[in-house]
Amino acid sequence: MQAERKGRWAERISRILLRLKGYQILATRYKTPVGEIDIIAKRRKILAIIEVKARSTQSLALESLGFSQQQRIQRAATWFLSKNPKLASLQVRFDIILVLPLRWNHLQNMWFIQNGD
Repeated sequence: MQAERKGRWAERISRILLRLKGYQILATRYKTPVGEIDIIAKRRKILAIIEVKARSTQSLALESLGFSQQQRIQRAATWFLSKNPKLASLQVRFDIILVLPLRWNHLQNMWFIQNGD
């Protein structure tokens, strides 16, 4: 339960910070039959699919996002786009927001769509 509360807090902080950077939040905790996306946000012609990680260090946060989780997020993004065809013309980008003690880091283009997953 503590981990879920920490995750929700990190997502809340991330949404605030994204808005300050000019992003429009389209969805949060978007659940599909194939996976979940923490935050879906739009800025100009970019659709950012964002995974939020709250850890004590940046390396722990990055290590916690494995290839299989990336694939699930990618499948969920494909599902989202199939349900929202008006957004299909946007450039899709996979980002990670690291919420660390006393700071945060928004890492853009952390991985790219893999064909044949």
